[in-house]
Amino acid sequence: MPSELEKYPNCAKCKTLACKSGQKNIIPENCPMVLENELLEKTQKEYLDEELKNIACSAARVEAEGYCRWTRIEEIIAFARQASFKRIGLAYCIGLRREAARFSEIMTQCGFDMISVVCKTGSTPKETLGLTEDEKVKPGHFEAICNPVAQAELLNKAKTDLNVLLGLCVGHDTIFIRYAKSPLTVLAVKDRVLAHNPLGAIYAPHYFDRRFR
Repeated sequence: MPSELEKYPNCAKCKTLACKSGQKNIIPENCPMVLENELLEKTQKEYLDEELKNIACSAARVEAEGYCRWTRIEEIIAFARQASFKRIGLAYCIGLRREAARFSEIMTQCGFDMISVVCKTGSTPKETLGLTEDEKVKPGHFEAICNPVAQAELLNKAKTDLNVLLGLCVGHDTIFIRYAKSPLTVLAVKDRVLAHNPLGAIYAPHYFDRRFR
C-alpha cells in the first residue's frame, strides 16, 4: 500500500536534477513538476508582484556576480544595495554580541542605517514561562528568556527594509520569523559545538552518524 507521504515532494532523494538541467524528458514520475504542475504555474504568477520581483532579481544578480567569490557578508551588502534596502535590522543572540557589533559596524561603513536588537531584551525571567530551576542553563541564577517576539516587533516598529538573523537559538529563530514583517536573510546560525558551522556534522559522518543514531 503506497505511503501517504508519496503524495508530497522528496527532492532530497532525486538523482536526475531535471529541474536544474531543463531536461524535462527525464523528470521522475513523483517529481513536483509532474504531480503539482498547476501549483508551480500558479507560483510563477507571484513573481509579477513588484516587491517580490525586486527581491528575486536582486538575489539572482548577486548569485551571478559573487558565486564562489564573495563571503556571506559581501553577498548581504550587495543584495541590500541591489534591492535598494537602506534600513537594516539585526536580530542577534547575546552570545554573538561581538560578531553583531562588528557586522553592524561594517554595514554602517557601507552606508546602511542599522537597527539592532539583542535576544535578551526585556530581561524577563524564565520563570515567567513556567520554567523551573533545573530547566535553566545555570540553575540557581537569574536567566532572562530569549525574546524573539520583542525583537521582531521592535524591528517592525523601526520599519526595517531587510532583517538579518545572527545566531538565534533553534526555535527562537522560528518565533522571530513568524512575527517579523520585513524580508529576512540569515548571516549565521548558532552551533557552538562546530564553530557555528552546522554542516560540519554532515561533512564528518564517521563521527557524527553514531551520535545521530
